[in-house]
Amino acid sequence: MNVWLASRLVAVAAATTLVLTGCTGSGGSTDASASPSGGPGVTSPSPDVSTSDATTAPPTGASPTASASAPGRGESVPGFRGLLPLWPFATLAQAEDWEGEFRSGGHQPWHLDAEQTALSFTRHYLGFEGLDRVTSRSVDGRQARIGVGLSGTESTGTAAVVHLVRFGAGPDAPWEVVGTDDTTFSLTTPAYGATVSSPLKVGGRITGVDESVRVEVRQPSATAPLGTSCCTSAGGKGEPWRSSVSFAGGGGAVLTVVASTGGHLAEVERFTVTAVRTR
Repeated sequence: MNVWLASRLVAVAAATTLVLTGCTGSGGSTDASASPSGGPGVTSPSPDVSTSDATTAPPTGASPTASASAPGRGESVPGFRGLLPLWPFATLAQAEDWEGEFRSGGHQPWHLDAEQTALSFTRHYLGFEGLDRVTSRSVDGRQARIGVGLSGTESTGTAAVVHLVRFGAGPDAPWEVVGTDDTTFSLTTPAYGATVSSPLKVGGRITGVDESVRVEVRQPSATAPLGTSCCTSAGGKGEPWRSSVSFAGGGGAVLTVVASTGGHLAEVERFTVTAVRTR
């Protein structure tokens, strides 16, 4: 076992001894009903560690979408009431399959790293290649919030704070993206976890000048967006923005709705996501 992998396993084992956040219900499950998609009044957490290092993609040969080859059934992440799996695993069975492969051969160890998972979600699943820097890190038990942003001398700071949870109960349960924490750019329509159909009405609030909002509907099992809408002009201080997007496919699965804006220093400077179910 290499040094990096050994250190990750030690860190993972230590993390499982921490007290889970939120209230516990029957069976000791975590009540994580706070909206992961942000919305009015939700702010990014104060990071306990910040870094300007450009931690980029998973190791060469580790496909960031290899584990999510089939759509899920719209089931919540076990232990986190109401939170839906967005990426990289569509179901608990897929996450457990990876755990078995990891235990037997060390397969794709980046799933144990919240920062790597958040960056790969941003760059490889959403396609925002320019957002290659971790701007903040907050890990509390089996939940993590990782800020991602642009690298370089003219950084816009944090583009989004990605919310992740551990998908499963074991000490080597992988990290799973469940949403984002929103501040100056939110996606509140549709509501997190809503059952939707096409065309989909979308909207939220934004603070900025001369913003251009692009909306996509994505699914882990598809390499291209299921639908795209571009672009909606927006701006002001906490002003509402509205749009609609048509999409095809994704029946019975959890989909990712992502809104992004930019064009000042980079094509994408801020983004927000929410999770929906399809009929």
